[in-house]
Amino acid sequence: MRLVLATRNPHKARELAALLAPHEVTALPAEVILPPETGSTFAVNALDKARAAMRATALPAIADDSGIEAAALDGAPGVRSARFAGEDATDEENLAKLLAEAPAGSALAYVCALAYVDAGGGEAIVEGRCTGTLAADPRGDGGFGYDPAFLPDDIGDGRTMAELAPAEKDATSHRGRAARALLAHLGS
Repeated sequence: MRLVLATRNPHKARELAALLAPHEVTALPAEVILPPETGSTFAVNALDKARAAMRATALPAIADDSGIEAAALDGAPGVRSARFAGEDATDEENLAKLLAEAPAGSALAYVCALAYVDAGGGEAIVEGRCTGTLAADPRGDGGFGYDPAFLPDDIGDGRTMAELAPAEKDATSHRGRAARALLAHLGS
């Protein structure tokens, strides 16, 4: 099945294209305007974007909204993960703010809501979670976002998400788990 991916994030596009095989994940046409992420949950934001992409293209669409929740910050940055250090913050600025505000070793959870919408009115939302702890210092050059400081519980050998091989990350990550749940829903 051909799925339009409602994102402008090239990292997410690469990950989801691989995770959702054998489905063909195609880029959102440049002229399609996505709604702002103003929802109070990852699921609301993902569904809004998937609906917008499906309306604009008339093709089955998927959208993800994901982020990190820090227990020491009462779940922040949460849905504001991409804007934690400000509206136009870089991944590095967001990560630096998390490291400055949460103590090393504190509990974290990556959360991914993945929404599917088709022209026939079908909708589904699946969620993937990955728990871990905050590293004292960022390490690794793989991944993106908060990956250099996220020590996944499922790996347990002291490597950050940014130090994992792509197949290891896909097997344990929040996005990998959500993608597998969506594949199950689609019958793949």
